[in-house]
Amino acid sequence: MTGAFLAGLVAGYGVAVPVGAIAILILGLSARTSFRVGAAAALGVATADGLYAAVAVLGGAAVAAVLAPIAAPLRLVAAAVLFALAAHGAWRALRSRAEARAAAVNRGLDTAGRAFGGILALTLLNPATVIYFAALVLGRNDATGQDPVGAALFVLGAFLASASWQLLIAGGGTLVGRVLTGPRGRLVTALASSTIIAALAVATLLG
Repeated sequence: MTGAFLAGLVAGYGVAVPVGAIAILILGLSARTSFRVGAAAALGVATADGLYAAVAVLGGAAVAAVLAPIAAPLRLVAAAVLFALAAHGAWRALRSRAEARAAAVNRGLDTAGRAFGGILALTLLNPATVIYFAALVLGRNDATGQDPVGAALFVLGAFLASASWQLLIAGGGTLVGRVLTGPRGRLVTALASSTIIAALAVATLLG
């Protein structure tokens, strides 16, 4: 049973540690808003990773085979969402501070609930995650997928690994936000984040 949990931890870190658009988005959210919002976004990623780990241990190769034909359309949707987030972040950064404060109440990912839901949905658009987990489950060649306790421990390990890493990123974003307290620093942070996210959206289209 411990082996299943440790395997989940390793799998979770394997999919979470590579820095991509989601990590940069969480970093930017924490820097421009608060750790609470960044942490909610981080938990959205971890929840998606946990759900995909659960799907993998329950469905294995069958799930990967089903998702493979629609990987390209899902990649297009993910890229479109990334472009929209990049454009929205840049647009808000260039507006006056008063207007931005007024818009922050009802728009974007500036609340914990919206950050969690938005990042959860965006992360779920990546079919490579479930294929990754399915390949790991099949590669282990044991009874984890047939043992409910072992499967649950695997999923728990994946969730905790992803959550711990994403929360570390969110915490780093909060520290950056405290350092860059001036309007110019926040403007640079927002525009840099939007630029990188847009670049990664292009990479998603080309990948």
